[in-house]
Amino acid sequence: MYFSKTVISRLHPGVARIAPILALGLALFVFPHSLSAAQAQPEGAAPAPLPPAFTATGIPGFWDPRARVEPVDIPSGRSLRILTSDDFPPLHFGGPDAVPTGFSVELARLVCETLQVPCTIQVRSFSTLLDALESGEGDVVAAAFAGNPRLHERFAVTLPYFRFPARFIARAEDAPVAITAADLANRRIGVVSQTAHAAWLERYFPDAVPVPAPNAAIARSDLQRGASDLLFGDGLSLALWLGGRASQECCVFVGEPYFDDRYFGEGIGFVMRDEDARLARAFDHALHRIWEDGAYARTWLAFFPISPLEPARAFLR
Repeated sequence: MYFSKTVISRLHPGVARIAPILALGLALFVFPHSLSAAQAQPEGAAPAPLPPAFTATGIPGFWDPRARVEPVDIPSGRSLRILTSDDFPPLHFGGPDAVPTGFSVELARLVCETLQVPCTIQVRSFSTLLDALESGEGDVVAAAFAGNPRLHERFAVTLPYFRFPARFIARAEDAPVAITAADLANRRIGVVSQTAHAAWLERYFPDAVPVPAPNAAIARSDLQRGASDLLFGDGLSLALWLGGRASQECCVFVGEPYFDDRYFGEGIGFVMRDEDARLARAFDHALHRIWEDGAYARTWLAFFPISPLEPARAFLR
């Protein structure tokens, strides 16, 4: 895994200082905020991969280039306190100099620059962030809270700037050409037990043979040693693992990314208090501008040298 010095130099100075740690360590990180078990899907629904145009470069585009979002003014003199945690790389984590960084944090900094609003970044425990926001100890949460009805009932949330894809990976020498229910019938699919990914796999690939594992590290080891033929799981953690030393370049993405709100969440947006809905709209406008001028792509490339949305063909040797 590597990080482009040119890309990193355009971001917050803290990013450059933590790049070596990211390159060596992110692929070994096991995400602490696990996905909850999914509810049953309606009968007849079919899994839909992300449209090819969306993954042509491996960089997402959540904003319609034809849309023109009206700017929203922020009251003069207002400053913003951005709350985050330091335990969820590459979205938000602490660098060696204790300066918070990560994809979500750097996007928040770019939004503040775009809106010309002074901001401070404050680190708290992940489990306390929403309560701290609600009690007025901060103004914006920049952390990996996937949108859901309960979150929207309680807070104002921007449109997503990140979504967690689900992906299949396989050993490079044994990667299937196509990913369909028929193609994977009787194939052994590794998956972490009692997760949304396990429920999704059972729903859409009923003829596959699941190989349950108690955690992601064991599921990856099963794939490497041939105890499973493929592995299905969180595309972000799999991308980090594929680009790290632990994978020993054994494996590749196969198929395309899958999104399913009912299983994997609606995506991550910035979270504000409900009375700050106007601020959320201002963030939406700023994010659209950041995406249009290429700053979003530069930030993405700095933190995702192997994109979890990368087309599978880019990994086939």
